[in-house]
Amino acid sequence: MTEIDTSVPHSARIWNYWLGGKDNYPVDEAAGDAYTAVFPGIVTIARSSRAFLGRSIRYLVTEAGVRQFLDVGTGLPTVDNTHEVAQRLAPESKIVYVDNDPLVLAHARALLASTPQGVTAYEDLSLYEPDKILEAASRTLDLTRPTALILSGILGHVADHDQARDLVRRLLAGLPSGSYLSLNEGSRGTDPAYEHAQDTYNETGAVPYFLRPVDQIAAFFDGLDLVDPGIVSVPLWHPEPGDENARPIGQHGGLGRKP
Repeated sequence: MTEIDTSVPHSARIWNYWLGGKDNYPVDEAAGDAYTAVFPGIVTIARSSRAFLGRSIRYLVTEAGVRQFLDVGTGLPTVDNTHEVAQRLAPESKIVYVDNDPLVLAHARALLASTPQGVTAYEDLSLYEPDKILEAASRTLDLTRPTALILSGILGHVADHDQARDLVRRLLAGLPSGSYLSLNEGSRGTDPAYEHAQDTYNETGAVPYFLRPVDQIAAFFDGLDLVDPGIVSVPLWHPEPGDENARPIGQHGGLGRKP
């Protein structure tokens, strides 16, 4: 297994820090604090992205009847992981997590806790290997049945937009009609302070993350039937009842169904 480098800040560990997790190192806390000094709103963005994931999974289980989930680029385990949300509502749900980060792999046991009725699995593969991902997922999931593909904050690590779209297309091509894509990403053109903080972070030597214009995020859903309200800032996607504080932020996403 690749050695975990604790001398360079790492995006998954920084994200974990912003979410209130413990799977990070001083170098990640320092980078996270430097980022929040420029743009304090990143903590809200991180937590809103996680909340969107939970709401989209609840919709998939309760409204769409989905019982299979393929979570690619899952990141470090934290509160309300995909299997926890899905199996809380439908204990028979099956989840395959995919990531190739050595730190995520080291903590994968936290992602493998499943209800007796369901299944969770972890595959050590890269987003850049969609065919291998589908082959590995088929060992746990029945890919002739509707499956939810989850891409939460991972495509920003793919610099080229056309390449990122192709990766999404290839993953969806292996899923049947009635499957869904749940996706959310950092958006450019919404907050100059956010863009400045991210651009500064990308210059530190850490693995960069690229914010995208909203129309590019929407393009990941080409060919899919969007669930209302479409591609929106994530706090505005099916907000919790009584959430008067829901307001637009620099994180956009949505849910789309494969015809």
